[in-house]
Amino acid sequence: MNTTLLPALSLCHRELIRFLRQRNRVVGALLTPIVFWLLIGAGMGRSFRAEGIDGGYMEYFFPGTVLMILLFTAIFSTISVIEDRREGFLQSVLVAPVSRMSVVLGKVLGGTVLAVGQAVVFLLLAPLVGVRLTPAAVALSLVVMTLLGFALTSLGLALAWRMSSTQGFHAVMNLLLMPMWFLSGALFPPSGAWPPLRWVMFANPLTHGLAALRRAMYWHTGAAPAATSFGVALLVTAVFAVVMFGVTSRVAGRTVRGDLQ
Repeated sequence: MNTTLLPALSLCHRELIRFLRQRNRVVGALLTPIVFWLLIGAGMGRSFRAEGIDGGYMEYFFPGTVLMILLFTAIFSTISVIEDRREGFLQSVLVAPVSRMSVVLGKVLGGTVLAVGQAVVFLLLAPLVGVRLTPAAVALSLVVMTLLGFALTSLGLALAWRMSSTQGFHAVMNLLLMPMWFLSGALFPPSGAWPPLRWVMFANPLTHGLAALRRAMYWHTGAAPAATSFGVALLVTAVFAVVMFGVTSRVAGRTVRGDLQ
């Protein structure tokens, strides 16, 4: 256990230090979702109504913005894999007497901590839109955000592991990950979508992750515009996290010559 956790924690610590030393990255990661939230929320105004929401679109879009923070931070943190390959650091880690799972776990933990930390900072703005967070709601929200951050970081790492350019990674992100967020119910509820699109949204794991987050944030009222119940949504999110970590470990476990070039 120590031979797995110690290298993983060391890599996790390295990811945190790298992030904190890049001030422009810190500012961009914190302000970009807030700008999206303000612009989109102000643009929609009070023309939007959803069951269980009294504060208009700004309140409805708030959990979706938290999900966007988790997505952006978790995904962009995995770009460091491409940079590590260019700098030779990844090659040094791969030839070290540590398992690939330790490497994957360290990268995933680092991205998860960064994603959840930034989401918590944004969560402090909840009272501004009428979302009253009780201690139980905060605790449950942290659990859901941790699972989502872990799953999304694993997904990003699986995509970035074999790539050699950040341009290719951005192209895949725009093609796959952004539509996943758009179709999660962050911008509009699945109940009002076109029926075929509604099935696509229901099959999207982020839809259930966002539903779990909404249920957690409105735990004190029990009313939230969510697609599924909290138990089902949390179970799907947990399975999504486990499956994505397994896929990433399998991708990283395949020793190919490209890993060392």
